[in-house]
Amino acid sequence: MNTSSISATAQPAAQPGWLHKPLGMLPGLLLAGAIAALGLWAARFPSVAAHGLSALTLAIVIGLVIGNTVYPAMAARCGSGVGFAKARLLRAGIILYGLRLTFQDIGQVGMAGVLIDALVLSSTFLLAQWIGQKLLGMDRRTTLLIGAGSSICGAAAVLATEPVAKGRAEDVAVAVATVVVFGTIGTFLYPALFHWNAEHGWFDIGLQQYGLYVGSTVHEVAQVVAAGEAVGSQAADVAVISKMVRVMMLAPFLLFLSMWLARSERGQGGEGGAGGSRITIPWFALGFVLMAGIHSLGVLPDGLVAAGVELDNVLLTLAMAALGLTTHIGAVRAAGTRPLLLASLLFVWLLVAGWALNLWIPALF
Repeated sequence: MNTSSISATAQPAAQPGWLHKPLGMLPGLLLAGAIAALGLWAARFPSVAAHGLSALTLAIVIGLVIGNTVYPAMAARCGSGVGFAKARLLRAGIILYGLRLTFQDIGQVGMAGVLIDALVLSSTFLLAQWIGQKLLGMDRRTTLLIGAGSSICGAAAVLATEPVAKGRAEDVAVAVATVVVFGTIGTFLYPALFHWNAEHGWFDIGLQQYGLYVGSTVHEVAQVVAAGEAVGSQAADVAVISKMVRVMMLAPFLLFLSMWLARSERGQGGEGGAGGSRITIPWFALGFVLMAGIHSLGVLPDGLVAAGVELDNVLLTLAMAALGLTTHIGAVRAAGTRPLLLASLLFVWLLVAGWALNLWIPALF
């Protein structure tokens, strides 16, 4: 559970019981909403979208600026609403994220694409834990969040993993920052490598294989789109489908992670169940799968799906704005260079090992 001093501020006590919470949350929700609106507006500019910068990224940056300047003076009034956006609205956003994909997407990338995504996800996450905790001596919360962001779907995966990993606001901010930095680098580097290879003819790689490579290894959905479109629309289409299959793995990942953490804590506590931690079931992850399943049936009108995706963008952007508001730069700075080093090593792994898997796995089918 987050222990931010901001989110723990007292609530106004003058309102009747049934009005207490809604009215108490209103100032914080309005502030987070204003930041989210600014992020959503800025993300619509072609020059911003071309760099793979999503509304989520922009919202946390704006939130960080305000959170470390004028927000402390407003924290007593806004803390309740900001905390609600960071927790409850986030979970609702993760559930609605299921409207972005269908189970039929799996068929479009084939078993090879699914296997590549699964191997990239598992190897990257496990490597993050080994390098982060064993070699760099980092705390488990940060390595879990950086590993999730690098291996699955960037900021959305970091936010979804936070309740299971019991991360703090500064841990989440550090993990999201690494996703932004290396995902943005990938947006420019992947197309450059494709054109460089085409010029020298080292590998025989087509648009579909390039799209699979991008979708299985680049961090954010927005960054995947940008890296794919830089080569061609066909590459972008395949990249997005591959990425959506990877996103679909978020729910089982969270379930396995919850079981693994509970077992680990029981082991550290000595006696089997005594003093151990119960499995934290991420119900929002199951809701995510359920939503994707409903969408797969094709029973939802296109207009409703489009509206749901737009609402999802708003909810996730609100959550990122709230995260930025409650993150102290001093705490992020105290994390030092190790998170950046870990993320850089994972980026190299995704670039090199991801390419090797994209060459090797299809040859098996």
